[in-house]
Amino acid sequence: MRYFVELSYNGKAYHGWQNQPNAVTVQEVLEHAFSTLMGKTVNLVGAGRTDTGVHALQMIAHFDWGEIINIEDLIYKLNSFLPNDIVIHDIFRVKDECHARFDAISRTYKYRISTSKNAFTVDEAYCFKTRLDLDKMNTGSKVLLNHKDFQCFSRTKSDVKTYTCHIKQADWRKQDDELVFTIRADRFLRNMVRAIVGTLIEVGLGKMSIEGLENVIKSKDRSQAGASVPAHGLYLVQVEYPKSIKLK
Repeated sequence: MRYFVELSYNGKAYHGWQNQPNAVTVQEVLEHAFSTLMGKTVNLVGAGRTDTGVHALQMIAHFDWGEIINIEDLIYKLNSFLPNDIVIHDIFRVKDECHARFDAISRTYKYRISTSKNAFTVDEAYCFKTRLDLDKMNTGSKVLLNHKDFQCFSRTKSDVKTYTCHIKQADWRKQDDELVFTIRADRFLRNMVRAIVGTLIEVGLGKMSIEGLENVIKSKDRSQAGASVPAHGLYLVQVEYPKSIKLK
């Protein structure tokens, strides 16, 4: 039987989602908790890979197991066992062929920029006090919707087979003393969102024109785009699936 796990985590203490040698990851900590409590090795497959320091308000992973009699009790025990920066919200049955990564139809990220010094959001938002032109940044965001190849925003020497992503939403909003960027797409390349935000900041500062942004995307050259913004301002906020995957 296949189960989906809905969870959230603060990524500050972790080297991203995916297991890697000599570094503590979210996947490693979760698999240890599941395996310890269930008495047998449990392997989790995530909906994607968040980078070091990136947070998730909603991450989905799947695992295979026999019938779980009391899911609420398992969730309670897992949350008691796990560190405070990882929280399990739900575990539910899905069709056996469903896959947390490949069946996701969209992923939504938000990036938070604090426009003033704030002692309480120092680890949650990127403090950038120089004035940014929000209208220009939103105009630049619309440019993204007209393209599909985003190699210019991908980490160099990436092992992906295609740089094609279908961006369905990209916009900036002012919320109190923060600027929040929301972007939704079928998939994302490694480092893509942080590189996009860094490039749109260049647009907001007047250092890059809209035509210049178009040229950067067409160049497929990472060195032409802006610097990547810090990871601690980035949040995976939603992973969307077809409603039909969940068993009633």
